[in-house]
Amino acid sequence: MANRLSQIATRTGDDGTTGLGDGSRVPKNHLRVQAMGDVDELNSQLGVLLAEPLPEDVRELLITIQHELFNLGGELCMPGYALLKMDAVLRLDQALADHNANLPRLKEFILPAGTRSAAIAHVCRTVARRAERAVVTLAGAEPINEAPRQYLNRLSDLLFVLARVLNRANLDGLGGDDVYWHSERLKQQGD
Repeated sequence: MANRLSQIATRTGDDGTTGLGDGSRVPKNHLRVQAMGDVDELNSQLGVLLAEPLPEDVRELLITIQHELFNLGGELCMPGYALLKMDAVLRLDQALADHNANLPRLKEFILPAGTRSAAIAHVCRTVARRAERAVVTLAGAEPINEAPRQYLNRLSDLLFVLARVLNRANLDGLGGDDVYWHSERLKQQGD
């Protein structure tokens, strides 16, 4: 593995390139760098979610996910290297099944709303989808392991389910249930 950062302002990126973990340099708008940036943004958004009141099991799950996302970012940073293992994808599958089992069936589409923590989970979900698209785009141009794409796909699904869980946890007293989309409301406004 490459050396850890010993200084932050290296000035080596002033020419519009950035270094990868294997020592190579690529333009800062390279598909690989874009995917790494989206994964980093997702991890940062999870950090915002972790600053909220959360059920302890959700908090522990999100902390594990942050570490796994760091592995995913590291894998993207080092072409040809595998850091994220398929057991991480299986852990997300299990968490998805466990948390979804206690939720009522959806009656309609839901809005990304409710409690603050649920709304932040929805933001994380959308960033996870963007990161997944970036990894899929990169995989169209360069070889990429399957685990990163699958992980991001499962994670976005899990974040949707966790938003529903967080609305029901109602730790800020402002939620309690899903916020359903009302297509009838749109019809009334069109009249």
